[in-house]
Amino acid sequence: MKIALTGKGGVGKSTLAAMIARVVRDQDNKVVVIDADPDMNLATLFDISPQASITPIIEMKELIAERTGTEVGQPAPFFTMNPKVDDIPESYWVDQNGIKLLVMGTVQRGGGGCACPENAFLKSLLGHMMIARKEWVILDMEAGIEHLGRGTALGVDYMLVVVEPNRTSAETAHRIQKLAADIGIKQVKVVGNKVRSASDEDLIRNACDGLEILGFLPLSEQIRQISTGEVALERIDVQTLDPVRELVGRLD
Repeated sequence: MKIALTGKGGVGKSTLAAMIARVVRDQDNKVVVIDADPDMNLATLFDISPQASITPIIEMKELIAERTGTEVGQPAPFFTMNPKVDDIPESYWVDQNGIKLLVMGTVQRGGGGCACPENAFLKSLLGHMMIARKEWVILDMEAGIEHLGRGTALGVDYMLVVVEPNRTSAETAHRIQKLAADIGIKQVKVVGNKVRSASDEDLIRNACDGLEILGFLPLSEQIRQISTGEVALERIDVQTLDPVRELVGRLD
């Protein structure tokens, strides 16, 4: 199954992506997590040592230039739109306790010259991961859907939009649903996060009127400690993951 997570910044989508990955792995599935969020903090959530020195794919200038037929630092009016990428995942992911992490990064649009080859490379890689791979793939995205083109979107089974009990994150969810529909993603579902009470659930339901809600995750001190890096994902209680396990179980 291929799942893309998005939502307004700070709503907890990276933490949810990490918890879904652990649930899926614990069910004896192969899982790859792609960090395509500008903050790129999934390595911390998976307790990967800083000494691992993970280089985001977008920063591999020589590799991208080689695959797209361009030169580093030079204008690129012509480049390969479908570069070879099928060998990239196994070469550059980090395996942490059976969860594969691939850090992609985001295209830097200011002052770096033409970003078109980088965009072509990232989109080709995402398309390969979403369409050609057999593992579960969990994509942690920024609040927009710029990483996803129409071709890549064909491989997305679900887009989960993480929403807090406030109207601003719900407004983001409505915008994301429209953008997702424009590129052909039909299964867009809301996950209410950091919920403290029934009134919080009602607020999310009302603010997300017209959107399908997959479920709610309670405000949890242990989950907060995962998000801050105080507690490693592998060390949390199995019971803490029960709501996430229920969410995954609702995916067809």
